[in-house]
Amino acid sequence: MIPHRAIHAVRGSVRCWRHRAVFKVSREASAVGACRRFSVRVRASGMEEILARVVVPLPSYETRDKSPPPPESNSLEFMHFYRSLDKVEKAEFLTKLSRDHGVDHKGVSELAVKLLDTQQRDLATILQVEDRLRYSLTPRYKQLLCHISRVEGGVKFLVDLRADVLELIASKVSESPQIRDLSGTLKSLLSEWFSVGLLRLERITWQSPCEILQKISQYEAVHPVRNWTDLKRRVGPYRRCYAFTHAAMPGEPLVVLHVALTEEISNNIQSIVREFATLDSEEDVNKINSAIFYSISSTQAGLQGVELGNYLIKKVVRELQSEFPHMAQFSSLSPIPGFSVWLQGLLNQYRKDNRGTDLLSEHEWKEVEQATDSSPGSQATEALRKLISSGEWMRSERLSGVLEPVLMRLCAWYLYGEKRRGYALNPVANFHLQNGATMWRLNWRADTSPRGVANSCGIMVNYRYFLNETSKNSALYLQNKVVTASEQVLGLVSQFQKNSKL
Repeated sequence: MIPHRAIHAVRGSVRCWRHRAVFKVSREASAVGACRRFSVRVRASGMEEILARVVVPLPSYETRDKSPPPPESNSLEFMHFYRSLDKVEKAEFLTKLSRDHGVDHKGVSELAVKLLDTQQRDLATILQVEDRLRYSLTPRYKQLLCHISRVEGGVKFLVDLRADVLELIASKVSESPQIRDLSGTLKSLLSEWFSVGLLRLERITWQSPCEILQKISQYEAVHPVRNWTDLKRRVGPYRRCYAFTHAAMPGEPLVVLHVALTEEISNNIQSIVREFATLDSEEDVNKINSAIFYSISSTQAGLQGVELGNYLIKKVVRELQSEFPHMAQFSSLSPIPGFSVWLQGLLNQYRKDNRGTDLLSEHEWKEVEQATDSSPGSQATEALRKLISSGEWMRSERLSGVLEPVLMRLCAWYLYGEKRRGYALNPVANFHLQNGATMWRLNWRADTSPRGVANSCGIMVNYRYFLNETSKNSALYLQNKVVTASEQVLGLVSQFQKNSKL
């Protein structure tokens, strides 16, 4: 048996050791904290120092065309410093850049007042003051951005920089209003540098450089490429893959369009990405009457809002017409991202408002109740919501048959009737409608992959390009917010309105 004294002695020594350990840890933590605070202060002062050095003052209006350009080392130093920062530091750095090196608001105000005072003067004087005012609205950092674009890798750096700015805005990490102005300035510059006249249309084949093929595979956002054999088929017979490239970003596809060459307008994606002709088969021109745009992916987040995809489709149409003069049918086969999420919200809202019976006919509700063993009313609505959420209904032929007319008319309304600021809520619909396409046909069980069922209940849509009508349709949509749709789509929309008492 251990004596009590020995036990007390051991306990005392343990307590003492614990106190020393705690003190040591606390001291080390304090040291680390102090070190971090010091590091943050040093980094912050470093940010201010480098910005003061590389963002040169805006030349005066009189010397704007005569000032020598800053040394290239300024751009390189800025790029190197920015790349060395972590995510949080980049947010702080961009905030400082946009806030402290933007527009001289005081100077702008003074010139605005002067412009008002000159309204009774001659036109030449007014135009000169307006030009001065326009020049004064240039942010100081714009010069730096322009000079960065001229060094090797500078354009790609600025594209990635804008991607970081957009992420800041979306995540609301920085609430600085100047950040949005920085994004707008970058977008304006990138729109000039990436104008369609400066882009090169490139057809991607199996003989294209391996690096390009790998990026095409990595960037595919609509229907993921499974393996190299899958990719080989997507650039092989009865398929075309095109990309826009830019001389300032060699080896980087900017936007990629995948096309299937078919006899008729495809009504399901399985026939395009899962069932292929043999790899070594030769194309039979007589079997090619339609071009199906089944995937378009923008590869650079920083080019968001810079119009590239619509120009790519137009260029590809001309390219295909040149290769196949007899080709007359051009259509997309598009996913409907967001439909399932919207539908879940609609079912929840109807259940809360006790309006569930408005969505389905009496016969359809009875079928749902029997198939799910649920009671009429909110219980049946909740059972339907769970079915759609899980995708389990796809495994039952009976349920699939019951839900087909329901989901088709709901989807038609989502695409045609749900709006944001008067334009289509669905981003893919908005893109094709802006291009002048017609919302032509909804296709049942068109994408039975888990992703297709989860996103859009397996439904896909064809946006058809009637080439002699696209300009008129585009103008109607952009100016008057009119959606051009086929009889099939309008008929489904009418059924939804009738059932939903709209």
